[in-house]
Amino acid sequence: MSFSHIHARSLSEAAGILSSRSGAQVVAGGTDLLGTVKDRVHDAMPEVLVNLKTVEGIDGIEETGEGGLSIGALARLADLEAHPLVRERFPVLAEAAHTVASPQLRNMGTVGGNICQEPRCWYYRAPENTFFCTRKGGRYCNALAGENRFHSIYGSARVSVRPCTEACPGGVQIPEYLSLLRAGDTEGACRLLLARNPMPAVTGRVCPHFCEGECNRSLFDEAVSVRAVERFLGDHILDHSERFLAPPAGESGVSVAVVGSGPAGLSAAYYLRRAGHRVIVYEREAEAGGMLRYGIPAYRLPKSVLERLLTGYAHMGIEFRVGVELGKDIDFDRLRRETDGLFLATGAWATPRIGLQGEEELRSGLSFLAAQAKGGASVPGPRLVVIGGGNVAVDVAVTAKRLGSERVTMVCVESREEMPALPWEIEEALAEGIDILPSFGPAVLVKEKGRLTGVELHRCTSVFDETGAFCPVYAREERRTLEADEIILAVGQRSEVDLLERTGLSLENGLVCVEESTQATSSAGVYAGGDLTTGPATVISALAAGRRAARAFPAAVEGIGAGAEAEAVGGNGASASPSLDSCAPAALAPSVPVCISTVPPEDRTLAQEDTATIAAEHAGYEVARCFNCGCVAVTCSDLAPVLVALDASIGTTTRELPASEFFAASVGGSTVLAPGELVERVKLPPRAAEWRCRYEKFRLRNTIDFPIVGAACALHVHEGVIDEARIVLGAAAPVPVRAHAAEASLVGLRPSEVDMAEVAAQALAGTIPLATNSYKVRIAGALVERALHKLCREAEAHGCADAGEGQRPR
Repeated sequence: MSFSHIHARSLSEAAGILSSRSGAQVVAGGTDLLGTVKDRVHDAMPEVLVNLKTVEGIDGIEETGEGGLSIGALARLADLEAHPLVRERFPVLAEAAHTVASPQLRNMGTVGGNICQEPRCWYYRAPENTFFCTRKGGRYCNALAGENRFHSIYGSARVSVRPCTEACPGGVQIPEYLSLLRAGDTEGACRLLLARNPMPAVTGRVCPHFCEGECNRSLFDEAVSVRAVERFLGDHILDHSERFLAPPAGESGVSVAVVGSGPAGLSAAYYLRRAGHRVIVYEREAEAGGMLRYGIPAYRLPKSVLERLLTGYAHMGIEFRVGVELGKDIDFDRLRRETDGLFLATGAWATPRIGLQGEEELRSGLSFLAAQAKGGASVPGPRLVVIGGGNVAVDVAVTAKRLGSERVTMVCVESREEMPALPWEIEEALAEGIDILPSFGPAVLVKEKGRLTGVELHRCTSVFDETGAFCPVYAREERRTLEADEIILAVGQRSEVDLLERTGLSLENGLVCVEESTQATSSAGVYAGGDLTTGPATVISALAAGRRAARAFPAAVEGIGAGAEAEAVGGNGASASPSLDSCAPAALAPSVPVCISTVPPEDRTLAQEDTATIAAEHAGYEVARCFNCGCVAVTCSDLAPVLVALDASIGTTTRELPASEFFAASVGGSTVLAPGELVERVKLPPRAAEWRCRYEKFRLRNTIDFPIVGAACALHVHEGVIDEARIVLGAAAPVPVRAHAAEASLVGLRPSEVDMAEVAAQALAGTIPLATNSYKVRIAGALVERALHKLCREAEAHGCADAGEGQRPR
């Protein structure tokens, strides 16, 4: 391996190199970096090493005003344990430095290096980058359900966006709302879900739930049934819509028109109304709902669910005007003039042409479903062929079968594996006796005496070209004929281009062009979303587009920004620290998803829903299966818990922050340091010298530099009574953990009155041991007891009860 080596003359120069040169890393003591480089722990090795040893003035230990200390980042651990000022005023820090590894390593290792070292997890440090774990930017913490004897007993740390949330087009915070429900906060879970999904009762029934396909639990046994839980919460919201779908607290005076009442339009209307704006939704059909009402059969999405949702939206103050068509009953330019903003979501209701002679005589899948929703669909002939392989084609085929067609065949150019319909939709269709003929496309409509009698098919050898574009290729000599009394085309959807052209908006391939992050069109104040801008897509994608547009309305930013979403979280957390996430102990054992009640195929109808919403106890079972994915590698610095206990601060090249805020799980690190940011010094406040402190550490042998568990305990005694306390555990979680409840229990007691065992039990309350590390709970408790025993005995021996003032630590 070759690399450049630069001797930095200042920290600012070093920071500049790190910011401007890719692959640059700093080296000081080298006790951490050299091992990771030698073992090729990372996929990419450093291209530039910036030597900090040549930077002057950051290796000293100096007294600050009134007895505090400033410790340079390059001060060696050996200097820290031997320095007279440290030993006199903060002996616990010298004690912690002394416990680090061996004399040779303490002579090389630095204070900055100790608090910034990379995770010590064996999956993270496996040679040759064997495991691409979450702390390296991967999706999964291997230790969570793997070998974890030295790992966290307080939960995991979120390092980046979880795979389930990342896979969701709406960015729904799935583990977060599952955590709230697991903690018993159903209302908080509902509000957090509504923050990014305004209709979970709908998506819980019709969404493909890409999140489940990316659920890390599927690597262990089976994915969490997010869909079932989402539907449960969605129905709970509708059951209490007066609370969850309440009018806004005030009116903004802003007026917005929404054209189209499908999912994108309803989503924009919901979030705009939450911001206090007047929202009028225009719908050309006789009833609101768009594709939700007219494109999705009732056995998948009951009309009662949609009606309850629309009633709730109306209760919020959203106005609906139905039977009003853009370009006919209302004018586009007039709407722009008379409102402060306009959102277009007219959908994609037209059927694309496939080049089949006579196809204009065939019914489209959407028109068939819409007619059925309106109660006027005619029963297809006994032999029906549905052309298409998507979910609309499946819905058409199932609806026709339930209407009475004897033989229904789906024909699609895609192979069975390539079919755009979801696998479970295909399985349900097969269960109802629908035939599927993949890899064939229509070539000729067969007629006798002017009457349709069938369709001639030719085999499709490939569906997509080398760029991934739809470009079917046929083996025209390989043909077969299907007899049919009727053929329905369900081959996709397109926007009504004539209507769009009259708006004057920029179009491309028949779709309205929008700015991706805001849904803004080429016309100021006009936004668009849903199938109108993307072509046929999922409901959750349309909901996300409506929310993006609502957030982008200039007058709406304050009302529905990040603050509103944060307010929606609420609830009581179960984590030991705000920066840690917990899962239920049951999540670590093998399990299967909740069983969803399903109507047998022979008993299914068009009016009755095929599946049922799970009960509350089943929802509780399912949320307990969530790993609440994060990293369970522990902070391995001996100095970290001591610095937190002493209320130290960390000064960097750009800021100064409390030690309690410095440590965090991050990709490639254990701190909140930004790229190019370096530690400059550690500061100990003068008052910290008034505390009595102890650091206890358990390790397998003295030459190992990292703790299995560490405990820093500190007491401030005034007039014989403990008035403040600190208990901080290291190597017990991805960050140092303060036991706030245990600290509070000590306040007001005399040292002789402290029940060490009880305090230790409080400090360890709420731990969630992994499969092989429950022993760490007992060890951590013993260390806390030992430290408190020494502190209390020392306080009594030095007469703290009569001193009337704090004593310096020993």
